[in-house]
Amino acid sequence: MQRQLTLDLGTPPPATFDNFFAASNHELVTRLRELESALAEGPVADRTFYLWGEPGSGRSHLLHALVHEAQGHARFLSPQSALNAFNFDPQVTLYAVDDCDRLSAAQQIALFNLFNEVRAHPPSALVAAGNAAPMTLDVREDLRTRLGWGLVFQLQPLSDDAKAAVLKHAARERGLVLADDVPAYLLTRFHRDMRSLMALLDDLDRFSLEKKRAVTKQLIRTMVVTRNLPYSTESLSDDFTDLLGDPLSAAPDNAPTRFK
Repeated sequence: MQRQLTLDLGTPPPATFDNFFAASNHELVTRLRELESALAEGPVADRTFYLWGEPGSGRSHLLHALVHEAQGHARFLSPQSALNAFNFDPQVTLYAVDDCDRLSAAQQIALFNLFNEVRAHPPSALVAAGNAAPMTLDVREDLRTRLGWGLVFQLQPLSDDAKAAVLKHAARERGLVLADDVPAYLLTRFHRDMRSLMALLDDLDRFSLEKKRAVTKQLIRTMVVTRNLPYSTESLSDDFTDLLGDPLSAAPDNAPTRFK
């Protein structure tokens, strides 16, 4: 029981605009951040948005941030949502629809109808996201057309320096101490998309809490060996043995404790 309580301390912080690293996406972030207040002030010309980008580009983060900061006046929708959740509600100001490319046939029809309702109701807005531009999105033709009517933004990928900065910022939010060489190590040894990196950081957060150690390359290697977590496809032979051929997981861990 005590071990479970310790792991619960590593709950990731909620997705917000403040902890989204905008990089080349400043215009989009600014528009989404100001959308609810703009709707409250009067008619808004651009009330439908479509976001697309590669996996891990931050689409879901921005949608969750939109809902999180709307103070109960927003609804998050996804392929996991019940069909009746797509019904229009005049009390809902913002609709955030994730993974449009994975919606069922019935959900696509419901989203098409919701889109039309939002267009007819000026105090509301809809922000959708998918894995491709509207013209190549694998959905119904009428829904594809609707998604392309509003503002369309392609999320630009982060540079390695920006990814390292995101990892450092996310670690600070979690109270996690990273050794200086850890961000570069994660970027060269693990899957490089931000979704995978953030999931890895969450695993490291929990493992660090359990071991009460700061996150170093040694701790990462120990976690990978003991929990059989997946590396990237790069060669990892040097990571699992030291110069004498002994397993690195057996090497002493002289890292400082997690908490300063």
